[in-house]
Amino acid sequence: MDIFSLEEQDRIVHAISVAEAKTSGEIRLVIDKRLRAASAMDAAVSYFEELEMHKTGLRNGVLIYMAIDDHEFAIIGDRGLDTNVEANFWDETKELMVSFFRRNDIVQGLIEGIHDVGEQLQKYFPRGVDDVNELPNDIHFGTN
Repeated sequence: MDIFSLEEQDRIVHAISVAEAKTSGEIRLVIDKRLRAASAMDAAVSYFEELEMHKTGLRNGVLIYMAIDDHEFAIIGDRGLDTNVEANFWDETKELMVSFFRRNDIVQGLIEGIHDVGEQLQKYFPRGVDDVNELPNDIHFGTN
């Protein structure tokens, strides 16, 4: 999928690595050209299972899903995080991202969102000395 240049992809993957360096949490980014489900949230839930994000030791994975052409995105966290936070926990992160998306700066919006997710995860799941990276940091591009 030719949505991002290689340099943009490198910037996004680097942001994931930096964010995860502060937390034991795991962050994944999934990009589809178009929605593959009824809503961005439905697609995020589907990818969460497909990418086996629920198999992290502390159940502290976060998935950011975006359907580029449909201008839709969602952020979901696993049970370990969701049991500790309010239902609207990701609203500020989404608002931050949208502020960049409205300026047509998708890449920086994703980077800022990833950074904010890392900051939020750090509060509940600080990085331990024995922390291991349980999930890949690359961008998962969907098939559509």
